[in-house]
Amino acid sequence: MTTTSTRELGYLQAINEGLMQEMERDESVIIMGQEVVGAAGRAHLGFPGPGSQLLRGTLGWHTGLKDQIGMQRLLDTPLSEAAVVGTAIGAASTGLRPVAEVMYIDFTAVCMDQIINNAAKMRYMYGGQVTVPLTLLVRIGATGGMGAQHSGAYYSLFSHIPGLKGVVPSDPYTAKGLMVAAIRDDDPVVFFEHKALYSLSSAVPEELYELPLGKARTVREGSDITLVGVSRMTHVCIEAADELARTGTSAEVIDLMSVSPIDYDHVLDSVRRTRRLVVVDEDNPVCSIAATICARVAEEAFDVLEAPASQVTAPHTPVPYSKVLEGYYLPDKDRVVQTARELLDR
Repeated sequence: MTTTSTRELGYLQAINEGLMQEMERDESVIIMGQEVVGAAGRAHLGFPGPGSQLLRGTLGWHTGLKDQIGMQRLLDTPLSEAAVVGTAIGAASTGLRPVAEVMYIDFTAVCMDQIINNAAKMRYMYGGQVTVPLTLLVRIGATGGMGAQHSGAYYSLFSHIPGLKGVVPSDPYTAKGLMVAAIRDDDPVVFFEHKALYSLSSAVPEELYELPLGKARTVREGSDITLVGVSRMTHVCIEAADELARTGTSAEVIDLMSVSPIDYDHVLDSVRRTRRLVVVDEDNPVCSIAATICARVAEEAFDVLEAPASQVTAPHTPVPYSKVLEGYYLPDKDRVVQTARELLDR
């Protein structure tokens, strides 16, 4: 009988543990990025370890890898996203499994040629003779007033590209399991790490595990309306479900977990039971994940819907620098509850 022991881990610690355990298991896994080697200590992030010389990377997810894995598979890179991603694609196509870091998703704008025309297309163009097992780690989300160039979500851009996969972990448990799955997959996977989840802790198994790519999960069962959350927005959905429950409304909450492929079957199964849908998405609304899911549900479950498939998203503007305006920009519990009640009243 297999036993699984769990303990509380933070979001970054869970990513770090998944990386370390997978690097110990598979010697072809390498890490590339800025300050992978030579970063100063970041004890304020809550990682244990001796002194300020422990390598922690730009935001802490490299912690302890030097001591556990050694220097040979940790590659410090210049401040050039095009060079990082281009080199990682070459390494992946010749047998390695690189994890390449681009600090913020906004910075992928300068390496989209490599991502779209190389990583996403090589396996197809070579008739399956070449695989690109690349994990691209990018940080998403508005938090802390970091401004328009450090706060985008943009996962919908990547989900539009055939050949790319994309995961959106919402807590430490999904972060570790999806990181392991991304590294093991033979296609390029974009790992969207939300900065606002860094303070979150939850139970995470000590053992190595992976969660399937392209699968959603139900985190709260309900019968009156389906709320679908993407990454951080899953927690907003749970807060909204708690509020709706106080007035007798039973809301089902789905954590999407993957934006490419999208688990439409899971969403449709829920909507066919609840007959109403709200998708909560931090990304901008035009051509968004929320719009795509609503369109698919309207096409395939129109006969059971008792109200229009609806979405709560950020506005079609850049993320504001002002923390006050950032609060207005982000979807919140009150907007979700208001939208849900309007659908229930129709």
